[in-house]
Amino acid sequence: MLNELKIFSGRAHPELAREICSVLQVEIGRSEIIKFTNDNSFVRIYESVREADVYVVQPSCEPVNDGIVELLIMVDALRRASVKRITAVLPYFPYGRSDKKDQPRISITARLMADLLEVAGVDRVLSVDLHAPQIQGFFKIPVDHLTAIPIFAAYFQEKNLSDLVIVAPDAGRAKMARQYARRLNCPMAIIDKRRVANEEKVVMESVMGDVEGKRCLLVDDEISSGASIVAAANTLEKFGAAEIYAAITHPILSGMAPQRIASSPIKELVVTNSVPVPEEKRNGKIKVLSIAPLLGEAIWCIHNGVSVSKVFEKE
Repeated sequence: MLNELKIFSGRAHPELAREICSVLQVEIGRSEIIKFTNDNSFVRIYESVREADVYVVQPSCEPVNDGIVELLIMVDALRRASVKRITAVLPYFPYGRSDKKDQPRISITARLMADLLEVAGVDRVLSVDLHAPQIQGFFKIPVDHLTAIPIFAAYFQEKNLSDLVIVAPDAGRAKMARQYARRLNCPMAIIDKRRVANEEKVVMESVMGDVEGKRCLLVDDEISSGASIVAAANTLEKFGAAEIYAAITHPILSGMAPQRIASSPIKELVVTNSVPVPEEKRNGKIKVLSIAPLLGEAIWCIHNGVSVSKVFEKE
């Protein structure tokens, strides 16, 4: 049996770490993280962690590279303080979109992140809705891959929308759409999408499925610039959708994304707090749901040696 459960937070998303601690009824670990004038980071742990089961909460968000190095230094500090086990809690995995070599002379950066975490001393990884499930295979250590689908499904069940259709914005999200459709007991549709090289421009010309006169729920793992999801919403509007909603796990909302969403046909964009959503990025259309209960339950399962799959079995 592992010793005391401890949760520490980097500077990426301390609010989420505190929420998780509230769910588990534990105090957040005491630490200090600073940057010297030479831009070097410094981490100090202010309490004993000897033989403890430690969880470090650090999703990937701006500034991304600083957050990665900060996490690695914190893991090294904990390892040198004789912890029993370290789990990196990365709700939004760093460089998750760089999961394959689809162009000449580029890095598979998600694999590099896996190597760095293992070398630093991480024993286990906990993440939510990875952009590419094969990222789990980049690790030699256990990876618990959670999904926010139950959280979104419960929210839309409460809304009790009639004539609802789940829509995948591209073929790659068809499996995710099927999971939503099963939980919400409704049909699904798929939009035919093509992206133009590395540009944010996307082309969507057809919809496979009946959306005319229906309430449509677009589902995806992340929203960055907002170009894809807005193009999808415009396509659904063109094909006669009555109302358009979106459920997206990771609200990166870079650049003009908030403005694009505000002026789009999307009635409501529902996201999680897997990364911080500053007030300046929020508008009347954005609803933020907490994933702290999901992560808290998973952490409890891992700490107590209970199958994490029980988290997914709830309908």
